[in-house]
Amino acid sequence: MKVGIVISQTDPETVWNAFRFANFSIGKNHQVRTFLIGKGVESVEIVHKEFKVIEEINKYVETGGQIFACGTCLVSRNKEGTPICPMSTMQDLMELVEESDKIVSF
Repeated sequence: MKVGIVISQTDPETVWNAFRFANFSIGKNHQVRTFLIGKGVESVEIVHKEFKVIEEINKYVETGGQIFACGTCLVSRNKEGTPICPMSTMQDLMELVEESDKIVSF
């Protein structure tokens, strides 16, 4: 199955759980793509003692998960895309929605 995950917030526990779910899904041989929008584009900067977000993100990318970040949301925060999290567009989000069998939003 193709799973699309949309993350629009920066609550450490929520983002941690989103990527835990993504990693679990990959472990079940599903194809997973994640789109960060709004505050979600700040997910890669979350540092939390209990919820190790960056560890889950690194595992996700290492096992083939893809991350896209809303370019407009990045620009409004004076940020840029990265190789792990490229600057993307609404077209990329639309393609994720159109091509996914299921969408989960956090």
